[in-house]
Amino acid sequence: MLHIFCPHCGELRSEEEFHASGQAHIPRPLDPGACTDAEWGDYMFFRDNPRGLHHELWNHVAGCRQFFNATRNTVTYEILETYLIGSKPQFTEQAAPLTTTATRELGEKV
Repeated sequence: MLHIFCPHCGELRSEEEFHASGQAHIPRPLDPGACTDAEWGDYMFFRDNPRGLHHELWNHVAGCRQFFNATRNTVTYEILETYLIGSKPQFTEQAAPLTTTATRELGEKV
């Protein structure tokens, strides 16, 4: 079971209290009326599904009911950080740790 830190509550809680809500940092088109159907469809329905670091939107549904962002490793399922919406993530592909807690135990590199 994961334990997730809520940046609004300031508490480490069980993953059962949270709900993942998809990819974070998706810019809304500046002029939606000028978008083609294909551009609007890309914005609405297509999301990244990377192997490795992924920035996600989460909701603390059984707690403060606030949304926040999290950086998660999709290979190990480890959550590296949580941060408020509007903040920049600490971990990016350029600043990613070479190993995580789970992979250090296996002696593998991500």
